[in-house]
Amino acid sequence: MSNSYAQPILRTPDLSEGLRIVDRLLGIADLRDLEVDFEVLISSAHILSALLELLPNAEWWSERDGGGSSAKGDNPSAHLPVRLKSWAMPTGTVDAFLDALGGSPATVRWDFAGWPAAPEVGLGVGGARGAFVTLCVHARDLELEEPAADHTVFVHVKQVEAERAPWLAAQVGLSVIGDLVMATY
Repeated sequence: MSNSYAQPILRTPDLSEGLRIVDRLLGIADLRDLEVDFEVLISSAHILSALLELLPNAEWWSERDGGGSSAKGDNPSAHLPVRLKSWAMPTGTVDAFLDALGGSPATVRWDFAGWPAAPEVGLGVGGARGAFVTLCVHARDLELEEPAADHTVFVHVKQVEAERAPWLAAQVGLSVIGDLVMATY
């Protein structure tokens, strides 16, 4: 488990706008080893079925105390609502994941080799430990505890390189819109 620090740079009701900003950020990143991670809170059996078809090896656990989990071999439909996670997926699965969500709160996190140098703020090339972009869909926070009708884009950086987050936002014509928060993965 590693920590990065994330700062929101865009909140929009338009999912395609959020994806455009993600694409622009990825356009300046070192995309070696690019992969995506998914997390979603699911209350509907229909959405659960669609996501398990797309992500058959995903881990899940009940959001209720003492509930079931994939580790126990339980049937997830019997334990709704569940939290489902899938790591190290190919980027080609993002559209299908987003299509299957319905209104469920979710995150898509792009993980890659690093950020470019930011000489204007005194930073060299950023390494993989803090190089992520997260799109929160129908949520305002990385933990999916604040459901929303809109979507939020976060840039992740190392804590000691906090200046990189506003610099990254500026590279795509935006500015930070919230505090730098620890993100645990």
